[in-house]
Amino acid sequence: MSYQNLVDSLKKELAGWEADVEKSAVGEVTEVGDGIVRISGLKDAMASEMLAIKSTGGETIFGVALNLEEHSIGAIILGDFAKIAEGDTVKRTERVLSVPVGEAMVGRVVNALGEPLDGRGAIKSQTFYPVEKIAPGVITRQSVHQPLETGVKVIDSIIPIGRGQRELIIGDRQTGKTALVIDTILNQQGKGVICVYVAIGQKESKVAKTMAILQQRGALEYTTIVLAGASDTAAAAYIAPYTGTAIAEYFMDKGQDVLVVYDDLSKHAVAYRQISLLLKRPPGREAYPGDVFYLHSRLLERAAKLNKDAGGGSLTALPIIETQAGDISAYIPTNVISITDGQIFLETDLFYKGVRPALNAGLSVSRVGSAAQSKAMKKVAGKLKLDLAQYRGLEAFAQFGSDLDEATKQQLARGARITEALKQSQYMPLSQAKQIAIIYAINNGFTDTIPVDKIREFEAKLHEYLDLSGQEYVTAIAETGELSSAAEENLKQVIAKVVATDFADQGETKQN
Repeated sequence: MSYQNLVDSLKKELAGWEADVEKSAVGEVTEVGDGIVRISGLKDAMASEMLAIKSTGGETIFGVALNLEEHSIGAIILGDFAKIAEGDTVKRTERVLSVPVGEAMVGRVVNALGEPLDGRGAIKSQTFYPVEKIAPGVITRQSVHQPLETGVKVIDSIIPIGRGQRELIIGDRQTGKTALVIDTILNQQGKGVICVYVAIGQKESKVAKTMAILQQRGALEYTTIVLAGASDTAAAAYIAPYTGTAIAEYFMDKGQDVLVVYDDLSKHAVAYRQISLLLKRPPGREAYPGDVFYLHSRLLERAAKLNKDAGGGSLTALPIIETQAGDISAYIPTNVISITDGQIFLETDLFYKGVRPALNAGLSVSRVGSAAQSKAMKKVAGKLKLDLAQYRGLEAFAQFGSDLDEATKQQLARGARITEALKQSQYMPLSQAKQIAIIYAINNGFTDTIPVDKIREFEAKLHEYLDLSGQEYVTAIAETGELSSAAEENLKQVIAKVVATDFADQGETKQN
């Protein structure tokens, strides 16, 4: 056979042949650290892309690309990094980190990757959302105008929270921050609000106790718990709040209202600092990397109240920040204060005095304000914050002077009763009608003859009488959110009846 015939024959044989070869970029682990790896050879990898690492033991462990550098990639490990060694092969998955979302997630306890932790079997969900997502734009949003009732008197009356708002809860450790958000979750029962509780760096025993409370009160039916516990890696703590937000966004996109609690973002910032320093990101103030503000802003910006064209759903965010000795001017607290729409500051001194919730009326603020209140609450609680702040100032001043004029004495007496009335036991959220009733009674002088230490007893009796003979008033508040003349008259009659029946002899023993 001639050379030309051989060439022609080979061409004919190869004409219809296609190579069955899979084309894929393969990288290599060059460095392993505490929960992080450095990889070379994957120049086309995307930010937040999942990378499959084939360990020497044959197990596939996933990582997430965080640092995209000129000659290498810095990635965080989502599994057991101790099984990874230098030289292990790495492949791209060509998909960014995503978690399962949907109705199947409600009532479950999951980890930072959306995998079940409650021993109730696999979560069957076909829908996945990326953990990192661009926040809704201005055009798709509308002003916050619907109240998200917390069931806590001092919050709903003075620092109201609206659906779609970001309200920071800040204070030292053991001042009741978590108790406040758990009360808020409990109060959403029957209100059509889905709740997501993200526990970041919390003790597993504490989260188990929280879960038990939610279960006992029937609140776990509409709540998802995302847990990155104290024993989990920094990578899990870093991803957990974004996972919780992705789970919540599914419901917001469907037009539903969602509440997300981040408990707490102080530990989230510390976890991010740990990862960043291991990845050799340059440290800035207090050893936090320069983008720690962006860490929380891109998370909290995803809270929104969407307009009707975008479905009308809402995502309300309640981030928690722990302060050191009440220092709200520290780095992370000031960052989050500047991102949110107000803050609820819980003060240690008030907490130890027995004022619980220990809300500091002077430093707490809601930038949405009365737009997030019902008309009835707005009517009775308009001056409450000012009265409370003035009372706290007068109370401190009155310690140094004994000769006070009558107006000051009256203001102190009213302020003491307001303070006592706004105290509330844990896990006992109240309806709007019952909150408005006690505030109305205090503001209109019905309790002026009742000793301060009897105010809580008076409130309990008032609730009993409302259940028995205040139905016209309760129904009006529940259905319209307004305090009509007829409803107000019904409320007055109930209050007067309580005072006359159970507290008629208190005038002689009046305490200021």
